[in-house]
Amino acid sequence: MTATIDARVYARRWWTLGVLCLSLVLIGLDNTILNVALPTIQQTFSTTAAELQWLVDAYVLVFAGLLLTMGALGDRFGRARALQVGLVIFGVSSLVAPLATEMEQLIAVRVAMGVGGALIMPSTLSIIANVFPPQERARAITIWAGVSGLGVGLGPLVGGLLIENFAWSAVFLVNVPIVIVALALGFLFVPESRDPSGARLDLPGALLSIGAVSALVYGIIEAAAAGWTDSLILAAFGVAIVLGLAFAWRETHTNEPMLDLSLFRNPRFTAGAGAIALTFFALFGVIFGLTQFLQFVLGKTALEAGALMVTLAIGIPIGARISLKAVQHAGTNKVMAAGLIVVAAVLLTLTQWTPTTEAWVVSLTLFVLAIGLANVMAPGTGAVMSAVPQAKAGVGSATNDLFRQLGGALGVAVIGSAINTVYRDQMEDVLGGLPGPAADAAGDSVGAAVAIAGQVGGVAGEALATAARLGFTDALGVAAVIASAVALGTAVFVFRAMPARGTEVSG
Repeated sequence: MTATIDARVYARRWWTLGVLCLSLVLIGLDNTILNVALPTIQQTFSTTAAELQWLVDAYVLVFAGLLLTMGALGDRFGRARALQVGLVIFGVSSLVAPLATEMEQLIAVRVAMGVGGALIMPSTLSIIANVFPPQERARAITIWAGVSGLGVGLGPLVGGLLIENFAWSAVFLVNVPIVIVALALGFLFVPESRDPSGARLDLPGALLSIGAVSALVYGIIEAAAAGWTDSLILAAFGVAIVLGLAFAWRETHTNEPMLDLSLFRNPRFTAGAGAIALTFFALFGVIFGLTQFLQFVLGKTALEAGALMVTLAIGIPIGARISLKAVQHAGTNKVMAAGLIVVAAVLLTLTQWTPTTEAWVVSLTLFVLAIGLANVMAPGTGAVMSAVPQAKAGVGSATNDLFRQLGGALGVAVIGSAINTVYRDQMEDVLGGLPGPAADAAGDSVGAAVAIAGQVGGVAGEALATAARLGFTDALGVAAVIASAVALGTAVFVFRAMPARGTEVSG
């Protein structure tokens, strides 16, 4: 089947969207559900902090590194096929995870899941671009964008419920029934589509893109701990630049490029992708600090923290629906800019939080934040996909997803570093009475400080816990100011660079 879709496929398009959204929820859940299980996994495997970090980062590294290549493979060999293969890899990996007896084996499972995720995510959006007629495509992409945030918001709650009632392996096994249902329905309702030109995969371009993105993501991930001027980090960024330039040269000197770099001349594509990256920079950076605030400052359990954050999952679909009609009336640039201003304003309210902030304030803040975010993500994704020819929808979708991943990883690294720096500075004056190792641990982590305070007990322990909670709250406020400034800057960029209206690119 070519990019031209027959009437029968159009008739089943909403069923197709349902299957794609189910597959997408799987990826969203996996982005956050594991975080809740990390303390339990650490106890089970007696793992080091570095191993625990790589359990999370191995997935991100592989997922981001392979996105462009997997999107291109879907365009070449079939997007439905890429989706099905990705689901199988993801499901089998999840199924064997409980068999792991060493941390290295569990990390290997996460690597395999990253491969599956890199096949699944770009396939979902590229299939939508091919089964929906132009007049309905914006609505379908809006639903896609809403659902993409649903899994992320539900992850902490689902993870908390599973860990509280089952073993750590439940956060992996929960994927298996979702995969089985998605596969079964996919065979019935997801049509095949591919690039009708039959262009071969640009293998040199694929290898260069994998190397460049992997080196960049590795540098971003490790910079938070090693420091941005560490020689290894600088080397990683240097490799990323060299390979990135080589990739750009290759793509402009071959007749069948994997990624047509001329797309970046289209302001809808560039502004949409850039806005998504910067929005996820702000979002992931703040959520990184927020999860610690809920558990270590407000004293919530993992399940309670997940329940408080579920309003994020509720608000994103609602905001995405609002954005659809708003764009029709006001234009993409105004809606996205307004959404970013809402995000910036909401983030600034975090500077007023204290260690005694009420739980309902947190939930309401996240709900309004989600409304603003959705009015960026949905129109931004629609702008990116409208600028990409249908024949190259897989690579276009992968580019959109890659910018999300890069922005999120950079946000956690940069804003996370800012949080840690401010927190350490705030704790300097209260750590003098602790032994060296305990002082180092309390100065590095609010969770460690609260735990040590419990061991110390008495007035001294209470003073340490109070200082740690106040210090981290101040650090979260600084992070919120940074994220708010990024959101405001992005609002100006989008308003000026993004055309209010656009036309679908055919071909």
